[in-house]
Amino acid sequence: MPLQPGSRLGSFEILALLGAGGMGEVYRARDTSLKREVAIKVLPASWSRDPERLRRFEVEAQSAAALSHPNIVSIFHVGEHDGSPYIVTELLQGETLRERLRRGAMKLREVLDAGVGIARGLSAAHSAGVIHRDLKPENLFLTRDGRVKILDFGLAKLKQAPLATAQSATVTLQQVSSPGHVLGTVGYMSPEQVRGEAVDARSDIFALGVVLYEMVTGKRAFQKATSAEIMTAILNEDPPALSQITPDSHPGLQRIINRCLEKRPDLRFQDASDLAFALESLSDLSGQATPAIHATVARRRWLVGIPLVLAVLVSAGLFVWSRLSSGIPVVERVTQLTDDGEPKPSLTKLVTDGTRIYFNEGASGSLKIAQVAVTGGPTAVFSTRFENTQIAGLSREGSTLLALIGGFADLRSSVWLIPLPTGEPRRLDSIEAQDADFLPDGRIIFAHGGDLSVVGSDGVNPRKLFSVDGVPLYPGVSPDGERVVFTGFSSPGVSTVYEARSDGSGLKKLLEAPGVDLCCGQWTPDGRYLILRRRDENGSIFDLWALPAKSSFGRHAQEAIRLTNGPLDYSSAVPSRDGQQIFAVGTKRRGELVRYDAQTQQFVPFLSGISAIDPTFSRDGSWVAYTAYPDHTLWRSHTDGSKRLQLTYPPLRVTYPFISPDGKQVAFGTPQGEIFVISMDGGSPRRIAEKYLTSATWSPDGSRLAMTSWRERYKSDLQIFDVRTGQLSVVPSSEGMLGGQWISEDMLVAAPSATTKLMVFDFKTQKWSDLLSAPVVNWATSPDFRYLYYTTGGTEPTAMRLRLLDHKVETIASLKALIRVTDWLDWNTQVSVAPDGSAVFTRDIGNQEIYALSVKWP
Repeated sequence: MPLQPGSRLGSFEILALLGAGGMGEVYRARDTSLKREVAIKVLPASWSRDPERLRRFEVEAQSAAALSHPNIVSIFHVGEHDGSPYIVTELLQGETLRERLRRGAMKLREVLDAGVGIARGLSAAHSAGVIHRDLKPENLFLTRDGRVKILDFGLAKLKQAPLATAQSATVTLQQVSSPGHVLGTVGYMSPEQVRGEAVDARSDIFALGVVLYEMVTGKRAFQKATSAEIMTAILNEDPPALSQITPDSHPGLQRIINRCLEKRPDLRFQDASDLAFALESLSDLSGQATPAIHATVARRRWLVGIPLVLAVLVSAGLFVWSRLSSGIPVVERVTQLTDDGEPKPSLTKLVTDGTRIYFNEGASGSLKIAQVAVTGGPTAVFSTRFENTQIAGLSREGSTLLALIGGFADLRSSVWLIPLPTGEPRRLDSIEAQDADFLPDGRIIFAHGGDLSVVGSDGVNPRKLFSVDGVPLYPGVSPDGERVVFTGFSSPGVSTVYEARSDGSGLKKLLEAPGVDLCCGQWTPDGRYLILRRRDENGSIFDLWALPAKSSFGRHAQEAIRLTNGPLDYSSAVPSRDGQQIFAVGTKRRGELVRYDAQTQQFVPFLSGISAIDPTFSRDGSWVAYTAYPDHTLWRSHTDGSKRLQLTYPPLRVTYPFISPDGKQVAFGTPQGEIFVISMDGGSPRRIAEKYLTSATWSPDGSRLAMTSWRERYKSDLQIFDVRTGQLSVVPSSEGMLGGQWISEDMLVAAPSATTKLMVFDFKTQKWSDLLSAPVVNWATSPDFRYLYYTTGGTEPTAMRLRLLDHKVETIASLKALIRVTDWLDWNTQVSVAPDGSAVFTRDIGNQEIYALSVKWP
């Protein structure tokens, strides 16, 4: 029976029963020795006769007593009374998280503060070898002074220690639970707990993701009628997106929770401290509203001579009307249309004739055209005689595809007309373009350099419409053919959406938001909205937005309306012919680092198959630096995976890292065209160059960096940064060259923009010469500078290497069966060289499929 007020447990005087929770009764008591109030948890005598419950209670005492952290309840004493063990803890004033959630969802600031505290507490527990295994709102306490405390390590499991010493007891996994024995609370278990498998710290991270979801929405992530259905949902389903329940939820928090709730442990945050940092990075933004995108529209002028009183009445009426007419488009349902597992690059286009959807599949340099019914089903490849075909548009009647034919990095491609359903492709005279689309009357609008021009279907006598300060891409023509929108890229990371009349007049900036990527406007069939994709500077996922295309009476600006808020990255959006749906590529980005094992002739996981791209190795082979995918943060570790350290943090995003020859620094680029250098031991990155520069590679002696510069629209050249003097110089005759990499102290290999060959610049003779003729997609030098590795495109993509001593070419492996990551920042797949000489790639284990988003329009 419960202890009575006034009774004693040793030096503790019982004051009151607080309640029965977890595996025992909790009392308020007074420590007569130290003159303080405490809480005492007692295991009832009936439970103490249960060996399993008694063992779990003892584990709780061992686990919690070993921890000392502000976000974990403190343990003062462990004892036994009349055969019943008890634990004495600090007395907390406040309420459990469950009690708080009964009043509804929490504010963003509350969620972030509590989430950071819980993650920090878990990190401390995990560092001490303790896994909680039963994290839920009932075991989290919100104190009156604003702190959060983790309670009840009754289901905790002590991890197997690597070595046991006389001073440190080792508790094995079998001492606590056996595989196949499910412990935890239904609804907060990780998938591996549901399956009864061995668990680790990442199970706690999954549970915290479930708790965070409930804090934001006020609803359980996996809410079903029965325990069996809940477990099935945990194994196979994703909870509804936050935006479906809480429309103003922060997109960054959605991405954090999604990562916590990954079904596979290796895809979650690997350390609770990383999760705490991610939540902290949102804390500074929690008081800010999601930035709106504003469209510049023509201001209306009131007619002269209207009496003042009428103007006031009209203004008041318009104000009231604007408040009442607040209907916005809403995505009501998302349906997956394809399920073929093939990569669908996000920088390509979808087009539809109302019956079928045509889209690109494949890796960079090997794009093919595929098709699927608008209702979903099997996909089919549309055969052409080209090895790399990129869709540009579809004629209004659906009889002809417009395609760009060229290499993966060709700055301009030939334009072709491909008849549907069959017929002989025809080149559009000598027209070359970086993008194009059809006008309703069959003419073709195309972008060449900084110009947008129009030409008839015969390709003869093109006429320039206008020029912009930048590179125009993704033209979209209004249904009536009167207007065209396109995205202008004036510098890396800076984009502007333009609108103009299709006759070339009325050019104006429609959308411009510094630090925000905007792209790819497409009109709805009624011409009322533009569908765009957007990524803000703090996220790595693109969402779809709808911009009202026509200004409302009396309004000076329109705001774009968010249609999606994760968890998928949406791109290549195009409205259906009836306007009721939006077709788009939905991407869940995940990668697996692999190397080609020549003995087994297999691609095998490298660095435990982490989700990373662009690994770069020190010359002695002991260190590796890489970019986490899709986060684009920079990490380093030993090549055996030990001593892992994060070097950069959001919002800084990293591209093309390269370790210096002495292994002490890493040079890397950013999407904004800046070059940084950071110590391999961490610290603040140092910017050494800016303005349209990418991929800085070290010379063998570490004194120079070779970089690709994009100083003028689509015109590139190579530049050299002298580390000692800080001076930049242009490599002679390097116009149009890309991706300079050193092969010796005096030689630099690069490719012309057409990438049909590799060339070498000799600094002694100051001349270029041919090195290799091949349809090259990527290339990389080995850390010892003995070999040049490269990949080819086309229908038979292959990994090759060139021995620089005698120019002997060797085939490494076919890449046809390897689905490689095509990254939205790096723009293409990559190849790296491990210290043992094996080629390293990133296998795409994510998901890229076509989805139909059903939209309710106002």
